Amino acid sequence: MTQSFARFDIAKVKKLAGGKTFERGEEYFEDGSVEIQSLTPLRVVAEVAGSEDYRTILTGRGSEIGGSCSCPAFAEQGFCKHMVATALAANAEGGDIEVATTEARTRIRPYLKSKAAEDLVDLILDLAEQYPELLGKLEIQSAAVEADDGTLERRLRKAIDAAIRTLGYVDYREAPRWQAGVEEVLAMVAQLASGPRAGLALGLIDHAIEAIEAKFEAIDDSGGVLGELLSQASDVHHAAAKAARPEPIGFARRLFARETNSDFETFRGAAERYADVLDEPGLAEYRRLAAAAWDKLPARSGTTRGTESASGPIYILRGILDFFAKREGDVDARIAVHAKNLESPWDYLELAQICASEGREAEALRRAEEGLWLFEDRQLDERLLFFAVKLLMKARREPDAEAHLWRAFEKRPSLEIFKQLRKIAGAAAVERAVAVLEARLGRTSGTSWHDRPDLLVEVYMHEKRFDDAWSSVSRFGASPYARQALVEASDVKFPREALEFYGAQIERLLTGASYEEAIKMIRRMAKLRNEAEQDAYVADLRIRHGRKRNFMKLLG
Repeated sequence: MTQSFARFDIAKVKKLAGGKTFERGEEYFEDGSVEIQSLTPLRVVAEVAGSEDYRTILTGRGSEIGGSCSCPAFAEQGFCKHMVATALAANAEGGDIEVATTEARTRIRPYLKSKAAEDLVDLILDLAEQYPELLGKLEIQSAAVEADDGTLERRLRKAIDAAIRTLGYVDYREAPRWQAGVEEVLAMVAQLASGPRAGLALGLIDHAIEAIEAKFEAIDDSGGVLGELLSQASDVHHAAAKAARPEPIGFARRLFARETNSDFETFRGAAERYADVLDEPGLAEYRRLAAAAWDKLPARSGTTRGTESASGPIYILRGILDFFAKREGDVDARIAVHAKNLESPWDYLELAQICASEGREAEALRRAEEGLWLFEDRQLDERLLFFAVKLLMKARREPDAEAHLWRAFEKRPSLEIFKQLRKIAGAAAVERAVAVLEARLGRTSGTSWHDRPDLLVEVYMHEKRFDDAWSSVSRFGASPYARQALVEASDVKFPREALEFYGAQIERLLTGASYEEAIKMIRRMAKLRNEAEQDAYVADLRIRHGRKRNFMKLLG
């Protein structure tokens, strides 16, 4: 929560760099060794002075952090101290500040514009001899203009394989660099997707998608690298198909196989997305294939206790057949398709929503209540609960709606269920809800999410009963997040508790170089105590954090 305003999540920076590297980077930042050269929403370029001057690039935002550095340490171990220093410097600039360019780049641009074309060609070729990646890129781009289809396909396929190839496991720190290399070759294929070589591009991007999907076990995908690449490749595939116009029936069979047999969602919803490419013959074939596979599957219900995920065959086929039924306006067919598989509360909710959207509210309510009763002792889905409550209230069945809510609250309480009860039952719901929560906290260790003490605090805060909320914190405890929300809502009335919390938060903010937010909190503290106490606190900060020069400037 304290890092939501910052450009980079410092906890993630520490994890990427390691403790010692982070400390060295913090020293570089505090010594003023970082010069931000370019700072845009998703990219920071800096020059960091060390034993030499190193060019450092950070990409992303929040906990999604990539980039590179020209120092030897980055090549050997990944996220380096210069990258740490750059992240801290970017955070210190503020989340929304952008620096378009540096004076050096401003001078270089007009110089290059003044050079003759032949001189620029020589300059680029000289650089290409020093950097094999640039040479390979220029070779492919020139082939796209001059080479025949066979030659170009061989070169691009070779480039695709080289970019996607991994030597061993690619960990989290190495994944952004691998991703950047793959993105470059996808961009090369994309250039062909809208022109006369769209058919060539379609075959190449198909190959690239298969190769990327095959890397699932070889890449640390905690940062979503594979998903981003497959999304980009999918866009290229669709563009190439629209331009190439492949034979529709054969294309439908290939798409159907990709959608139903892949562990990824690259081709999920292909019938709808590629409808303009498939035309009626291809769509008819797609539907025939889906219906034949669907008929082989047994019906499933909540008593089946299946383990299939939402990406399993029955859900994929259901989505395909639902698209065709919706396309034809056949409500009964949509209901029949969804009614065949009712093994989770979400399945019942989808079915009930379809009924309601078609004006069949009585059937929608029947389906929703059936799902609530069937899964009452197994898994609560609040979306199904609230949908049923909404329909019951519309049908003027308030007692039934309240009964459903209390059953759910007593088994798996939540703030949202409480709010619904408050609307229906009024103030009487508050004391009953408090009694339920206190009883649960009294007989459990609080390890269950539904038995966390935060919920009782949240209920009291919702009712503006801050004395009771602080009393609950004293009796049962609360998480830092709940405490912060309570402090921000009641710090004037409870200054002692607020000052203690703010002091701890400021120390964390200073560790992460979130100086502006720390200053805001220090100013807020000044309103909660006398001037002498505040002066003593600020003096102590100066002693303990005097090396943080940027913080000292803001402190004044």
